[in-house]
Amino acid sequence: MTETITIPLDSDAARLYSQAPADVQKKFRLLVGLWLREFIESPRSLEVVMDEIGRKAEQRGLTAEALETLLDAE
Repeated sequence: MTETITIPLDSDAARLYSQAPADVQKKFRLLVGLWLREFIESPRSLEVVMDEIGRKAEQRGLTAEALETLLDAE
């Protein structure tokens, strides 16, 4: 089950999201959900959580270059 929430973003980020293909938007929503759960449920700082998520992504084959390509996709 999913629910809709509103998250304020800067204009460029909002534009990029709205112009992204549906599959990229879905991946982004999944990623934000993971980040949110990790951050809220963890007593660790956001920086520590983000570093850990980055390491896990790399272990699963998501290189920095691949992530940049995904984020640059319009």
